[in-house]
Amino acid sequence: MRPRHTLIYFTSCIALFLLFSVSVNAQNDSIPNVAEDSTKIKLKYGLRFGGDVGKLIRTVVDDEYSGFEVIADYRLKNRLYIAGELGIEEKTTTTDYLDITTNGTYLKGGIDYNLYQNWLDMDNMIFTGFRIGASTFSHTRNSFQVYSTDQYWAPQFTSNDGTKFSDLTAFWVELIIGLKAELFNNLYLGLNVQLKGLASETEPSEFENIYIPGFGKTFDSSGIGVGYGYTISYRIPLYKKDKE
Repeated sequence: MRPRHTLIYFTSCIALFLLFSVSVNAQNDSIPNVAEDSTKIKLKYGLRFGGDVGKLIRTVVDDEYSGFEVIADYRLKNRLYIAGELGIEEKTTTTDYLDITTNGTYLKGGIDYNLYQNWLDMDNMIFTGFRIGASTFSHTRNSFQVYSTDQYWAPQFTSNDGTKFSDLTAFWVELIIGLKAELFNNLYLGLNVQLKGLASETEPSEFENIYIPGFGKTFDSSGIGVGYGYTISYRIPLYKKDKE
């Protein structure tokens, strides 16, 4: 083989080898990119709102109670949410010496943090958080009885004259723990419990607060309350972001 032909032959072989190598590398480089793109998870961000069905059920079955609560949250980050509740309650409380109807509204706001690591594109929550609550309310004293230490000789005084005590307020903090499960696309069922600590309150001049809307019973004078909620909510998806 002549030197010129030999050079052309080897040059052609090298060119074919380089072309083949570039082609193989290009194919190899494209495989991880496709796989990486195919496994990216998008999280839904938006406003989730609903109501406390537990209060609606209690309104139906308890003649001495009526209430309604609207709930809402908004996802700030993968596991962090800003959340709040707005509600109205009316509760009649009867003790040995008092019959009182409490009526008022309340507002709570705070954050929730999801402790649950979802698989793939699941969107469930096992969360903890806190709330700051405020309530404005009134008491209507339907009847009362004055306790007498000498009940044998002197009958106890009883009055049925209704008296209203208005412009009462209360503030508290609460810790909350609960769960939310996605039943269908963007529809969630939730359960939570709350531990509450009363920070301040205004009281009627003649007796202590017995019930505070949004806080609950207070007649044990401890300043500690508990609560629970059964919720149904729906998320309005506004946009999506890659899962962190």
